[in-house]
Amino acid sequence: MKQTTKIIAIERIQILIKNAISNSRTFPKLAQRQAVLAKKISTRYRIAMPYEIKMNFCKKCKNFIVPGVNSRIRIGRTSLKSIRVTCSFCGHIYRKVIAQ
Repeated sequence: MKQTTKIIAIERIQILIKNAISNSRTFPKLAQRQAVLAKKISTRYRIAMPYEIKMNFCKKCKNFIVPGVNSRIRIGRTSLKSIRVTCSFCGHIYRKVIAQ
């Protein structure tokens, strides 16, 4: 595949995710659709989504989640510092370890 098509696909993914985040409060269905389109583009052109974008998808139900809108973010209280993300759609809780 040409390098230019991959560059265009990456730009399009970033635009769609940015718009999905901004539309998540007022138009949640539109935000979900934009996120699904971004995911389809990444699979079609075999582009790995960047970590910043990938962490906006639930690991269980694969829905697009925005912190504070349709997910809950909490900080763990154990010796191992972590962030707990709870999906509002399926209730799945997953943790992200904060580097010390």
